[in-house]
Order: sequence, then structure tokens, then C-alpha cells
Amino acid sequence: MARPRSFDEAAVLRVARDQFWETGYAGTKVDDIAAATGLGKGSLYGAFGDKHALFLRVFDYYCGEAGEGARHQLEGPDDTAYRRLGDHVRAIAESVAADQARRGCLIAKSTAECAEHDEAVAARSRQLFRDLRNHLTACVAGAQRAGDIDAGADPAHLAGLVLAVLRGLEALGKGGFEPDDVRAIAETALAVLPKPHLT
Repeated sequence: MARPRSFDEAAVLRVARDQFWETGYAGTKVDDIAAATGLGKGSLYGAFGDKHALFLRVFDYYCGEAGEGARHQLEGPDDTAYRRLGDHVRAIAESVAADQARRGCLIAKSTAECAEHDEAVAARSRQLFRDLRNHLTACVAGAQRAGDIDAGADPAHLAGLVLAVLRGLEALGKGGFEPDDVRAIAETALAVLPKPHLT
């Protein structure tokens, strides 16, 4: 009979996430994670597999949280869809503006580092970006039905534009863009969404 694990798996994954976030995939050693968690390498390998398997667990969990967080922020009735969309864009901008350490987004950082040569990371990133676009599309469509965005515009195209702006804000923040400039770009993105034509 296998012995039950004597550690909090979720806590270990959070520590591993922070280590990968800080030093990247290539720059992280299993020894670093073992030291940060207080676990032996054998325990880590036994619970999570090798470094790549552990990273994929961390990345998948983080992507899942990001997608679920966006869904929670964007879902709701049509009459408040435009407000929710604005709140979501501004929340991302504020998160970027507050990142004085330029830590950036784990998803963007990991995708940039790994997706070109790691199909598992590329596939998970694509799935997350599809999910985010779908959540944004549903919110835009709700705002269109409520009369806050031009109903003649393609909601998926507008959602793709918003998603590109949000991903771009994260890259600009990582590069040291001023917080007020980040906020201004977010407001401009919202302002250029097409309004209904008045008759």
C-alpha cells in the first residue's frame, strides 16, 4: 500500500509556479524547487514527474485560473455587458500598471519562451486564448443586444481586437511602459469600439 503524501500538493504547485515565473522554464532547476518547497527531489519526481511534467501542471493550472477568472468577470446579463467589458479591460490595465517589478504575465512569458519548441505549451496557450476570445465575444454580443455597441460589427472580431490589446498591454508593461500610458491605451481601446448609429 502506498503511503499518503505528507505535503500540500496545491501549495507545492504555487511555489513551483513562482519559481518558474521568476526564472523561466530554462532557468529553473528542480533543485531550486526542492529547496523552495523543502521537499526532496525524489518526492517531487514521485508526485509530479520530471521538470517538464511539473511545469505543464503549473502552466495548465494557471491557464485554467486565468480563463475561469475572465469568464467570471465577463459573464452576466446583457444590460451590464458593456460595463463588465470595461471593468475587465481596466482591471487588466491596472494589474499591468501595478507590476513595478515587471514580473509580467506567466502565460505570456512561458508562451514566448517555450511555445515555439514545446507543442504541449503551444496547445494549452491556444486553448486559453480561444477561451478568452470566446468569453469576450459573448460579452461584446451582450453589449450589442443591449444597444451599447454597434450590432452590425462582428463580435468575434471585436473580441479579438480587445484580446490583442490586453496581451499587448502585458508586453508593454513588461518592457517598462509608464502606468498612465498603459491606462490610456486601455481607455482608447474601449473608446474605439463602435457605437450604435443614431437615427
